[in-house]
Amino acid sequence: MTLASRRAKAVAEILWELKQADKVATLSSIAKRAGFSPGSNGRTILTCLKTVRRDWSHLQWWRAVADNGQIDQEQLTCLVGAGFESESVDGDAVVLKRLDERLMNWDEPDDSQTDEAPSTAQQG
Repeated sequence: MTLASRRAKAVAEILWELKQADKVATLSSIAKRAGFSPGSNGRTILTCLKTVRRDWSHLQWWRAVADNGQIDQEQLTCLVGAGFESESVDGDAVVLKRLDERLMNWDEPDDSQTDEAPSTAQQG
């Protein structure tokens, strides 16, 4: 398995955790949790997310938000559909309302997580 494949698999597992907890996480925190640097301008983590979207399209990639909380239109549609609320800031920028409450905190134990690992058979 290549380094890129291992990274994408680790990110897929984190996305599964986020779905189970009904949370979102920043790109940098996901990369850190997966054991690598997000890269210059987040390029490494964004590349991993592209791989996840291609190989595990059922995983909720849209739970990975920019470090400043900003989301694009495609993410907005998915997040609103999952019960998240958004707000406009600085003109055109859209962010999640109460982002701090919706962010995954891996420092605290989360009882809602299961022992199930993500697989290509999981539906999400």
